[in-house]
Amino acid sequence: MTFTLAGLAALSLAHGAAAAETETETETSTPADVIEVTAVRLPAIVSESAAAITLIGRAELDRAAFVVDTLAAAPGVTINQTGAFGGASAVRIRGASGGQTLVLIDGVPVNDATSPGGAYNFAALDPDAVERIEILRGAQSVLWGSDAIGGVVSIQTRRAAPGAGVSGFFEAGSFNTVRGGAAFEASGEPGALRIGASSITTDGISKADERDGNTERDSYDAVTLHASGRLELGAAGALDLAARQTRARTEYDGFGLPTGVVDADEFDKTRDRSASLRWSNSFAGDAITTQALLGYSDIERDAFANGAFSFDARGKRTIGRVDGSWTLDAGHRLAAGLDLERSEADGVSSRQEGLFVLGELRPADGIVLTGGVRRDESDRYGGATTGRISASAQVSDSVRLRANAGTGFKAPSIFQTTFFCCGAPGPNPDLRAEESVGYDLGADFTLADGRLILEATWFAQDIADLIDFSFAAGGYDNIAKAETYGAELSARAQLTDSWSASASYAWLEAEDGNGARLARLPRHTANAALSYDAGPWGATVSGRYNSEEFDANGTVASWVRFDLNARYQLTSRLELYGRVENLLDTHYQQVFGFGTPGRSAWAGVRLSR
Repeated sequence: MTFTLAGLAALSLAHGAAAAETETETETSTPADVIEVTAVRLPAIVSESAAAITLIGRAELDRAAFVVDTLAAAPGVTINQTGAFGGASAVRIRGASGGQTLVLIDGVPVNDATSPGGAYNFAALDPDAVERIEILRGAQSVLWGSDAIGGVVSIQTRRAAPGAGVSGFFEAGSFNTVRGGAAFEASGEPGALRIGASSITTDGISKADERDGNTERDSYDAVTLHASGRLELGAAGALDLAARQTRARTEYDGFGLPTGVVDADEFDKTRDRSASLRWSNSFAGDAITTQALLGYSDIERDAFANGAFSFDARGKRTIGRVDGSWTLDAGHRLAAGLDLERSEADGVSSRQEGLFVLGELRPADGIVLTGGVRRDESDRYGGATTGRISASAQVSDSVRLRANAGTGFKAPSIFQTTFFCCGAPGPNPDLRAEESVGYDLGADFTLADGRLILEATWFAQDIADLIDFSFAAGGYDNIAKAETYGAELSARAQLTDSWSASASYAWLEAEDGNGARLARLPRHTANAALSYDAGPWGATVSGRYNSEEFDANGTVASWVRFDLNARYQLTSRLELYGRVENLLDTHYQQVFGFGTPGRSAWAGVRLSR
């Protein structure tokens, strides 16, 4: 390390924490709202946003059985899922890999320390435990260090509402699926507590596409426990605690020709958990804010084939974070933070330390300029320096312009720095971090007295020193690069008091160093929804388009899928609801060779506070 722990902590407490960037909120707020966007580690004013973030709230989460299904509608996001109901699910932002997408749960990184690329598997994440999801697009290494080349998915688990009571839900439907959950919560002046549990069991479908002759269904079962609490300490600040655990059993299929996957008697058992303890306080009339966080995440996986144990994997991540912010005259801000992390995978450990400093200037009304720099040091690959600048300008009552430029990096995983074969004397000692340079330009339009909101963003990113397996090196080496660019468009309209509509579109060009298109990335994606909400009734019909994709084993054809959600408020606390997915019974694939459900339906009842 080239800087001392004590010195960094002192700087953090004096000058402050976290991102001085503000982000757009697309689901629940008006342009005047002040919202706390944890992905940027500082409260964000929507109307001064320099970059785009999609927020997914409880309304969207209540309409899905899996978190991953809610992410696909966000512009610039691609989902690669190897079969429904528990199939491995990677989230890719603007063409970056799943391992280049940092995933946080209550501020704790949960990317899988045991996997070669470090991607987080969203398959077992239950939406009932989640309060809100923030998808931040573009390199965010200045704020979060490694793994944030493509962007950040920040997940906040649920907190207690004021008062005390119980809530729950139960639903059943296609494929003998039964899902339910319940929670108790209480909140008052001294603090708050929420404890909940949810479960799902289903016969599922064949992970390998049934149309290729695979008829054996692959079942899925999972149980999630989650808890959160808050204790007010008066002048000493407040403590927040959050913890969650999911245990899942997932049946899946094995490798086979010609599609790459065929029926097989294989399953795995996993335990995925995370926890965080956060202290926060403010001073000098809230001009100075500080916080410290301790976090932990781990994953345990046991795999079985033909009834016998096959292999296991054990990984965990422990973090410590201290940061703060200082608001100066005229609203200028300084921010800084220190992150410490230790990762372990199957008995091998890695340490990383990072420091960032940012500044935010307001030279004139409606103009916000932000700049920052970060240095990370690791005991396994050396270090990396990243930077970012951004600008936002409100040029009229209805038009805001924004621009960003920044760099990102992804550290080699423990697997990549320890694996070797094929006659090599050992792992590659010269493995470097992957690095990126990215830009985006955007414009937001608020029209018709706020009833119509349009957003447009152009982006480009170059990624160098990509890590891949090399037979010549007998292990992993920096042998690839990628270039991505494209555009993201979105619109939201309040048509009448009862009717609203939304739509998004993303165009993505993604090529490797030889000009070949990157696998499993559609060039065009689009989503649209029409909603009705009046009195006790509510309904949403939505559609999703995914253009043709290249895959190593073949080409995935373009597809369109429609879904329908409806609800009826029976009493002030009791709601009946239902959903029909793949309304037109379309046959399609997300990943070549892997199946997706045909037309399927579920109905349920929800008890709210």
